[in-house]
Amino acid sequence: MRYLKTALVAAAALAALGTTAAHAELKIATAGPMTGQYASFGEQMRRGAEMAVQDINAKGGVLGQKLALQIEDDACDPKQAVAVANKVVGDGVVFMAGHFCSGSSIPASAVYAEEGIMQITPASTNPAFTDEPAKKGITTIGRVCGRDDAQGIVAGKYLATKFKGKKVAILHDKTAYGKGLADETRKNMNAAGLKEAMYEAYTAGEKDYSALVSKLKAAGIDAVYIGGYDAEAGLIIRQSHEQGYKPQLVSGDALVTDNYWKITGDAGQGTLMTFQPDPRKNPAAKGLVEKFRAQNYEPEGYTLYTYAAIQAWAQAVAKAGSTEGEKVAKSFRGGTFDTVIGTLNINDKGDVKNPEYVWYIWDSGKYREM
Repeated sequence: MRYLKTALVAAAALAALGTTAAHAELKIATAGPMTGQYASFGEQMRRGAEMAVQDINAKGGVLGQKLALQIEDDACDPKQAVAVANKVVGDGVVFMAGHFCSGSSIPASAVYAEEGIMQITPASTNPAFTDEPAKKGITTIGRVCGRDDAQGIVAGKYLATKFKGKKVAILHDKTAYGKGLADETRKNMNAAGLKEAMYEAYTAGEKDYSALVSKLKAAGIDAVYIGGYDAEAGLIIRQSHEQGYKPQLVSGDALVTDNYWKITGDAGQGTLMTFQPDPRKNPAAKGLVEKFRAQNYEPEGYTLYTYAAIQAWAQAVAKAGSTEGEKVAKSFRGGTFDTVIGTLNINDKGDVKNPEYVWYIWDSGKYREM
C-alpha cells in the first residue's frame, strides 16, 4: 500500500506540473481567410504567424512563457469573423493578430474590445478600424499596415495626372476594404482635378463580369481603378482582354500577390498597384526571408506583416510587463518597435505614423516596384 500511495502522490504531482505547464502557455491567435477565394492571403497570415511564434519561443517566449498559436478561419465574412472572435475569447486568447479583411476586422474588434483583448491587424486598411474605436475611447485596437486614406492620396493624384483629359472608371466590390479604398482614391482624384467618368459597384465572388466589361468598353473608359481583391480584379481584366478591350488597370495592395497572375495570365501585364515598400528588401528581414525560402515558400504580401504584428505585440508586452490588453495598449500607442518590416512608430490611435506607399507593376508574370 505504501508503494501505491507513493505512486499516487507522484502521479498527482506530475499532473499538477502538467497543469502548470499548460497554464504557462500564452494563447494568441491569427484569423483570416484560410479557405475560400482569398485563401492565399490566409496562408500568408498563417505562415507569418507560425514563424513568429516559433522564433519568439526559441528565444524564451514572452514574459518567460511560451506562445501557443491558434489559427482561425473567417473566410473574410463579417458574421464568421464575429463567431471566430467569440470563440477565441472563450478559448482564453490574450492577443489577436488579425483579421485580414477590414470587413472582418471591424465587427470582430467590438468583441475583443469588450473583453479587453489587444488586437493588431497586419492587413486591414480601412480608416474606420481605428478611427471609430478612438472616438469611443477604446485603446486596444491597432495595426502595423497603412491606411486607405494614405494609399488613396497616392493613387488619386496619379490618376488625375496621368489620365488628365481621359476617362477613368472607379469600381469597388462593396466591401469595407474595396469601397473604402475606391472612395479615398476617388476623393483624391477629384481634388486633383479629375472627375470619374463612371462609378460602379460589382459583387465579389462572381465568375462572369462580361456585362460590366461591356459597359466599360462602350463608355470608352481609358483606365479602370478597382477597389477590391485579386480574384475579381483578375477576372475583370482577363474578360476585358477577351473582348478585345485593354484599359489600364490600377488598384491597391490586394493585387500584389502571385495569385493575381494565375488568374489573369498575360492580361495582367502592366497592371499598376499601390502598396508599401517590399519588406523582403529590408535588411532586418534578410535572415527570415531566407528561412522561408528554404521551406520553398515566398513570404510575399502580408506574410511579414503578420510576423511584425506579433513582434510588435511581444515588445509591447515586455515593456508593459503584462499581457492585459489595456496595459499592452498603453505601451503600444506612441511606441516604437523594431520589426521585420522596419521600425514602426505608432500614433495615439494605434496607426503607423506616416506610412509610405509606392507603385508596383505586373511585368511578365512578376510584380516589382517601379
